[in-house]
Amino acid sequence: MFERAKVSRDAASLAALVSFAALPRGSRLLDAGCGPGLVAEAFLEAGCDVAGVDLSPEMVRRARSRCARYGDRARFEERSVYDVQGSFDASVSRNVLHHLESPGDFLSRQAALVRPGGVVVALDLVGDPHPARAAWAQSVEQARDRTHTRTLSPGELVDLFARAGLGALEAREEEVALDFDEWFDRGSPSVPKEEARRLLLSGRARGFSPQPRPDGGVDIRCLRLAVRGVRPG
Repeated sequence: MFERAKVSRDAASLAALVSFAALPRGSRLLDAGCGPGLVAEAFLEAGCDVAGVDLSPEMVRRARSRCARYGDRARFEERSVYDVQGSFDASVSRNVLHHLESPGDFLSRQAALVRPGGVVVALDLVGDPHPARAAWAQSVEQARDRTHTRTLSPGELVDLFARAGLGALEAREEEVALDFDEWFDRGSPSVPKEEARRLLLSGRARGFSPQPRPDGGVDIRCLRLAVRGVRPG
């Protein structure tokens, strides 16, 4: 369901991510938390060689199947980013950081794996810097998905890049529209759907704004931030 979701497959967002990374053809890219290979596919199409890692064997299987036509330019392994060896021109992650207990360590590991002058890019959900509104949004996210750890604010995400020693920082924000029912149904909820819906409709935050529809459905307007940094060399 994640692989089929409109927000996962959005061609315009994937193209924008590739453009934002600004990698020359032939770049050797690490896809950290590659999922079913949607991001890898976009970078392969742009001329990069991709090594993808993910902790889920099913995601790795799907990534291999999706990108098989690229032959030796695409490699996928069931592995942690902390077990990866070698040097890359760039490392990318999409929608990974909000699942992690230590997103800063994850970014620092990617920074260590790129060569001097190499690039690290992350695209992830970002939330409201106001503590109360952020706490409400967090409660909705965790009601819908037990694997959700924490949504960073835009400033926190940029700060993690700086703390990882990356420079020449750039950031680009994009809006994402979710349908509540589709979004909830592909999660791993801790409460019934109607309870999560009531909680969602009880508040509003920057980066997490419910929009009831005339047909009874609910859209959610979310924000993602793409951040790009360069390892000093």
